[in-house]
Amino acid sequence: MAGSSGFLGQALTSAFAAEGHEVVRLVRRAAESADELQWDPYTGRLEPDAVEQADVVVNLAGVATAGNPHSKRWQREMLSSRVATTDTLANAIASSSSQPVFLAQNAIGFYGDHGNEVLTEESSSLGDSLLTQVARAWQQAASPASEAGARVVVLRTSPVLDRKAAPLQQLILPFRLGLGARLGDGRQHFACISLRDWLAAVLFLLDRESAEGPFNLCCPDTPTNAEFTDALASALGRKARLAAPAAILRRAAGAAAPELLGSINARPAALEAAGFEFRDRDVRDVIAAALAQQS
Repeated sequence: MAGSSGFLGQALTSAFAAEGHEVVRLVRRAAESADELQWDPYTGRLEPDAVEQADVVVNLAGVATAGNPHSKRWQREMLSSRVATTDTLANAIASSSSQPVFLAQNAIGFYGDHGNEVLTEESSSLGDSLLTQVARAWQQAASPASEAGARVVVLRTSPVLDRKAAPLQQLILPFRLGLGARLGDGRQHFACISLRDWLAAVLFLLDRESAEGPFNLCCPDTPTNAEFTDALASALGRKARLAAPAAILRRAAGAAAPELLGSINARPAALEAAGFEFRDRDVRDVIAAALAQQS
């Protein structure tokens, strides 16, 4: 697994361990234990045995999306950290004789702003926002593995809501202080998913040998930003009467503004068609599950 030190990586490592799987973590520093293996995705350096002996390769690596949106360096790293890691692993899989399953992380931002249009895995990718461009290149980087015949599952992940991780962690305090606010007019759709459903979905897709290609990892009933804002405020026993003007958000958020103001009304069509059952189907369920986690 690449990206095992991140929030999702740690959670998935624990979930794999609970299922009896052994996880070898790819690290860029010198390996310090038997369950670590050093690699350098930017030079393509990866021990062949790392892939040859694996049943599954997971890539969750990438610099945090909560960076400085006005920094060109951060924007470049957003792209390179995801593409380089995916490309190195995909080519290693393509060159291996075992061709393990590749679980390749991606983002629901792949679709770009579609307004109210309902989006499934068959929908097109529109626009040139930062995350949309990154997601396109990110997915393309996994192509060598699929072209070589390996089973590749592209995880088009929406924001995973949990009290221990952004974005929810950053919102709890201001909402508790009564400072919760919708973004712009609040009519844009905000796809999201609970951590427990994200973990269950990844394990489900791994176990289904017929599952390959892109899968939207989001709750079935995608809320608008206003609905999310009201649901979070209500869960914290507060009201959310404020609004952050779109013009101010565009200036403040820079390259990240489309992720705040754009609308992605996604549905997990392929996941549900494969038989997956969500525990948290709408935003109130998702928030309740997130806030119920122990701090």
